[in-house]
Amino acid sequence: MNEPLSAGDICNRVVTVTGPQTDVLQAARLMREHHVGCLVVVEGADDARRVIGMLTDRDIVTSVVAQGLDPARLRVGDVMSANPAIVPEDMPFLDLLRTMRGRGLRRLPVVRPGGVLVGLVALDDTLKMLAEQLQTVVEAIGSQQRRERQRRP
Repeated sequence: MNEPLSAGDICNRVVTVTGPQTDVLQAARLMREHHVGCLVVVEGADDARRVIGMLTDRDIVTSVVAQGLDPARLRVGDVMSANPAIVPEDMPFLDLLRTMRGRGLRRLPVVRPGGVLVGLVALDDTLKMLAEQLQTVVEAIGSQQRRERQRRP
């Protein structure tokens, strides 16, 4: 029998990251350049990047722009959500959805033991996976109906 899907199976392993000392203006440029709505804030070397925060486009708008602050003078560490929720890469898919719902989150960093970043799962990723699963169910129903018509014209 197949193992249930996990956070590691559906996460995007190409993640745009930054450090806490990056200025917020540069962070916003990174988001624009990579077409993402959040940055995972990390510390440590590439092979051992530990998640220490999340910075979203909403954080920049509500904490910087709406306050009339200069984004070039603020650091990511000043604005980010520190100690964000993270999930282990082996977390089952349904538990991942429960975590997202329970915490009201659309994005979660996925980590291996020791808190090392391996990916990012977004609600969009879960919807895509569910759509693929539902398409398989639709195809199975269609296949059964075709088979029935062939056997009993």
